[in-house]
Amino acid sequence: MAKANVNIKPLADRVLVEAAQAETKTAGGIIIPDTAKEKPQKGKVIAVGTGKKDEPLTVKVGDTVLYGKYSGTELMIDGKEYLIMKESDIYAIV
Repeated sequence: MAKANVNIKPLADRVLVEAAQAETKTAGGIIIPDTAKEKPQKGKVIAVGTGKKDEPLTVKVGDTVLYGKYSGTELMIDGKEYLIMKESDIYAIV
C-alpha cells in the first residue's frame, strides 16, 4: 500500500485504516469473482486520534492491523476507501 496523504484527523480513540486489497485468486489459482470476494480484515493505519484522557492509543501510523469483519465505518476520500473505527475494534498489530 502506498503512503496516503489524507487530511483527516480522527478524534479521541478512533483510527483511520486503509483496508488491504481483497484476494483475487485462491491458493490453487482459481480466480475469485468480485461478487464472491470477502471483505479484508487487515489494513494499514493511516491516521490516529489523540486517545482518551487515561487511555493512550497503542497503535501508530504505519502499523498493519487485524480488525473485525464488520468493524468501523466505511468512507471514500479522493476515490479511495477507508475505515474509521475505535481502537477497541482492532484485534492485533502484525
